Amino acid sequence: MRQAKVLTYLWLFIIAISIARTGSAADVKAHWVGTWTASMTPLQLPLAPPIATSYSNVTFRDIAHISLGGSQVRLTLSNEFGPGPLDIGGAHIGLSGGGGTIIAGSDRTVTFGSKEAVRIPAGAVAVSDPMSLDLPAFSDLAVSIYIPANETADHLSYHALASSTNYIADGNVLASISLDGAKPVASWMILKGIEVESKPGASAVVAFGDSITDGAHSTLNKNTRWPNFLAERLHANQKTANISVLDAGISGNRLFSLGNPLVGQDALARFDRDVLAQSGVKYLIVLEGINDIGRAGKPLKPDDSTDEASLIWALEQMAIRAHNHGLKVFVATLGSYTGFSYYYSSHGEEMRQAVNAFIRQSNEFDAVIDFDKVLRDPQKPDRLNAAYDSGDHLHPNDAGYQAMADAIDLALFR
Repeated sequence: MRQAKVLTYLWLFIIAISIARTGSAADVKAHWVGTWTASMTPLQLPLAPPIATSYSNVTFRDIAHISLGGSQVRLTLSNEFGPGPLDIGGAHIGLSGGGGTIIAGSDRTVTFGSKEAVRIPAGAVAVSDPMSLDLPAFSDLAVSIYIPANETADHLSYHALASSTNYIADGNVLASISLDGAKPVASWMILKGIEVESKPGASAVVAFGDSITDGAHSTLNKNTRWPNFLAERLHANQKTANISVLDAGISGNRLFSLGNPLVGQDALARFDRDVLAQSGVKYLIVLEGINDIGRAGKPLKPDDSTDEASLIWALEQMAIRAHNHGLKVFVATLGSYTGFSYYYSSHGEEMRQAVNAFIRQSNEFDAVIDFDKVLRDPQKPDRLNAAYDSGDHLHPNDAGYQAMADAIDLALFR
């Protein structure tokens, strides 16, 4: 009897260990990290891009330059600004061969719940099933998205300033290696994000901002935005090589005063979906406020009038929300814009100085990145350094974007 009890206990112990091991294996989830993103804005045709008044029976081919590599990939397609459901007839992904082509053998069919077509509800996104594809770091991907003939899409979600050439072709040409007769377009259509399955220690930095983060006036198709340069620096350092950079800039974006809806919802309104919802996000760099300041100095309508206290409150709000989700928050000072005729004013310059003083002195952020100090003319600190000026006295050129990235201490990400 005693021997039987011992055997019973032994078997129960073995079963418990087996269940524990099985449960542990089952509980191990894939670690997904965003490697590329584009913050969406509402496309209201025929305003932009001026190619059609509605889209149906067309294939978009977006070219995306990722940062972190991997062997498993999945996509996020957006209908965040659609007034109704959006039917996607299919999607493919492959390595870009340049000029809208796909490298032979790299083409993969994208599925959503094992189905090639997907209906995305209004205001929603759709995340694809994982796909096996060997993606080296800094690969260029060609993501093809088909809008079927029964869909008349005139309110798509898109990213206006891609600083890269993308394509629109007639018909379902998802699997075509090249897109003969395709029309070039300088915007990313529908594609919101690309994620890779990574090691548990991998993470992402979200660069959250306006046109300077979006890469305005950077060289077309060269990926010379400051977030691109930062990603290269992180990758080259062994201690930070597993960190991606996600560019969530929108040209014309503002902190909380809503201007033209075509430049996106204000930063506070889009914060959750463009920052907190990113897979693997651990760090946040905020560079926002110059558009609010510019319009405060030269308001177009009553709600353009704001003050430095409101802008400071908006920065504090983002820090609180990010910290609540365990993110480290780095806030950047605002660069000079004297001579930018579109909306420079002495009143706005006073506001910029006040906001920068708060950022430098505040203890509410995990670190301050002083882009103003990096970019300004040492002899005329209220002006952009001529060596970094793209010509409009607000947006940096490629050298300026490089200087911004070089000024970020990589020790912040360890």
